[in-house]
Amino acid sequence: MLMARFTLAAAACMALLPAVTSAQAVPESAVPLPPGAESPSGPGPEPVGEAPPEDNSGPDVASVLDERGLLTPRGEWVIEPSVQYNQVSSLTVAIDGFTLIPALAVGLIDVSEVQRDTVTAALSFRVGLTRRLELGVRVPYVWRHESLRGREVLVGSDLDRIASSNGEGLGDVELGLYYQFNRTVTGKPFFIGNLRAKSRTGTAPYEVESRQIRSEDGTILGEILTEQPTGSGFWSVQPSLTMIYPTDPAVIFTNISYLANLKRDIGRGRGWIDPGDAVGLSFGMGIALNDRTATSFGYDHNVAFRTRREFDSGTEPVFDRFHIGTLLWGLSHRLSARTTINVSTGIGVTESAPDIQLSVRLPVRF
Repeated sequence: MLMARFTLAAAACMALLPAVTSAQAVPESAVPLPPGAESPSGPGPEPVGEAPPEDNSGPDVASVLDERGLLTPRGEWVIEPSVQYNQVSSLTVAIDGFTLIPALAVGLIDVSEVQRDTVTAALSFRVGLTRRLELGVRVPYVWRHESLRGREVLVGSDLDRIASSNGEGLGDVELGLYYQFNRTVTGKPFFIGNLRAKSRTGTAPYEVESRQIRSEDGTILGEILTEQPTGSGFWSVQPSLTMIYPTDPAVIFTNISYLANLKRDIGRGRGWIDPGDAVGLSFGMGIALNDRTATSFGYDHNVAFRTRREFDSGTEPVFDRFHIGTLLWGLSHRLSARTTINVSTGIGVTESAPDIQLSVRLPVRF
């Protein structure tokens, strides 16, 4: 759910920008004719005095936005196919020993490198239940590939340990409910409450085949998956609040959220596992380039807390929380009155964040 908040805020932002641009358009004024000249429709009376200044302000922005709305209008459907690509790579150096001086370490030095590629194709459905309430469902299909390479530096071997695994299948189906709290008023922000629930329809990490890593004395150091999962294996609920503030010619948006993962007993002698919850904040700005195209810039930051287990395997992380920060850029282009294409890019700025995220969405309204 890393880009979910930005996706929702940017989608609502893109829905507003064309309306704001249209509302700000200045009608073409008539060219005044010199005295005595005839207009195309025939001669007319000569102007007397100075004409009052023409009102070029255009229609009121609030009325345009109120007719357009931020969510799916009542009784209308939106079908949104999408494709997202995530790439994650990390390099870890572990030292099991002691340091004589800052430049000299005595012991076992293990260097491991992990690369993971994930492609998610999803089909989303949204329907407007009322003027302010929207219901959405997202069904993903996941392809995943992971390569792991490791080497013990201070041992008599120059060979790398290489392992790779693949996995594909149905991902975790999501259900969302979105409610707009206040009406559209010029110069004031709009607030949307979001409630998203993620199922565990995908293949969980503990349901796929794995291989244990042992030391020379038989101690279990960890596990390597020989097959990649397509889901998390846990139910989760994410309430959030989105604020959208239109200001000509930009739209400012922000979102705060809390992701609660529900613990459960996974069996197989492993007991219950409590995945760490996460607190998220995202903010950004969208700018209308013309009446059909808009761009947006944002930042998404999540603080995820550590996973806790009933039986400690001795390989638990030493950190209590992890920071996941991503710079976001989006582009939206209206292909027709009912079809829009949205392209999003995310670049990780923290160690735990994906290196790159690419997303293409094509919402079609019926």
